[in-house]
Amino acid sequence: MELPVRWTSTTLQVRYAETDQMGVVYYANFLVWFELGRTDFCRKHGFAYHDMEKHDGLFIMVAEVRCRYKAPARYDDCILVRTRLKDMRRRVLVFSYEIYRQATNELLAEGETVHVITDRDGHPRSMPEKYQELFASGPNNEG
Repeated sequence: MELPVRWTSTTLQVRYAETDQMGVVYYANFLVWFELGRTDFCRKHGFAYHDMEKHDGLFIMVAEVRCRYKAPARYDDCILVRTRLKDMRRRVLVFSYEIYRQATNELLAEGETVHVITDRDGHPRSMPEKYQELFASGPNNEG
């Protein structure tokens, strides 16, 4: 399905626990920030991911992750995570991310995650039309 380019924005502040002794964010935390952006993306498109699990028995399992690091994030930086749904097929979603240091608008990292829609047992399932429509309709409250 061809999707319009619509980004959602999520902000956070780097916690000390996310950094090493030099105050630089540990690289794996960028993947956690991708997940924060993705969860917020779903909320802004009209549903909580938890509700999809609870009411529909569907899960968005990560199948692949790519992250290109451009510059380090540091303790106490205000971070902007931009998230968009790049591709949506019956059983696959592809999200794109950009992570910026807000003070300077410097791009710190960019990446993608590929997800398979599954049931509780990990068997591939098709994305219900109601979610396809929510994703295609655009964010309810861009923030």
